[in-house]
Amino acid sequence: MTSNEVRPGRVVVGIDGSDHSRAALEWAAAEAVRRNAQLLIVHALGMPLIVSAHGGAARFDPTPEIHGQASGMLGEAEAHARELHPGVETELLTAMEDAPPALLRQSHPHDLIVVGTRGMGTFKSMFVGSVSVRVAAHAPCPVVVVPSHEGKPASTSLDRIVVGVDGSRNGHRALGLAVDLAAESDAALVVVHSWEVPYPYDPVAMTAAGYEPQENLFERQSEEMVAELLAEVIDERREDLDVEISVVRTQNSPVSAILDASAGADAIVVGSRGRGTVRGMFLGSVSQGVLHRSTIPVVVLPRHADEDE
Repeated sequence: MTSNEVRPGRVVVGIDGSDHSRAALEWAAAEAVRRNAQLLIVHALGMPLIVSAHGGAARFDPTPEIHGQASGMLGEAEAHARELHPGVETELLTAMEDAPPALLRQSHPHDLIVVGTRGMGTFKSMFVGSVSVRVAAHAPCPVVVVPSHEGKPASTSLDRIVVGVDGSRNGHRALGLAVDLAAESDAALVVVHSWEVPYPYDPVAMTAAGYEPQENLFERQSEEMVAELLAEVIDERREDLDVEISVVRTQNSPVSAILDASAGADAIVVGSRGRGTVRGMFLGSVSQGVLHRSTIPVVVLPRHADEDE
């Protein structure tokens, strides 16, 4: 491949021998088969970095024992992926750095990164950043975070996909990704938009005075907004897509509306307003909230991850 050629997109998954990474591996292998893409399995050693007084830097070389353990782990992962999906094309990589930079360095805009959820859900991880949060905040491509159910994902199929939209550019991009995934997998798509009345009012008095109840107004505006977004994203190739619109009034965060709609679904798609800084590691309150509470895989589209496409 020359420097001007763009390699085909691939599925990049990080493993560390845990149940969490095993669940991610199984989901990633299934997705690689769906996409007819190569599965790159990455194990990061996180070898210490030594900086010299002259400004040079180098990492410790792994001992033969460490290298052997890494090779064994990768071999077992490859065997497991091929046992589940005999036709999957695989490549193995042992990286010297920590997992987040290793996964990011191997990924391009047309790829998909898959990681497990280990490290999430604790106070510490929200500030330090688990592998999944850090990767999702900085990736050049969509990132799938796969919860583990005793070493297995909740599902490896994509028959029903839920996406949250809010009328922003961020939501528009997330909807576009969800439509692409649904079309590729022949899946049903559930588009969720939640709204709330911004201040208390007396509905009886306002109706009696000739005003339209605010619930009706907000619900109609919400439905119109979602319909306009779908019209912009769905082209003639996707006119047969099975789309369900869920417009929900909520007094809680939109996170609850998305999670409620995800009952029986196989994946959730959310956008992220993260900007790649310490603040950006939080990914925005909605995407972060969904990641921490979802029991099914969550596909995160990082901010401007598709600019180069």
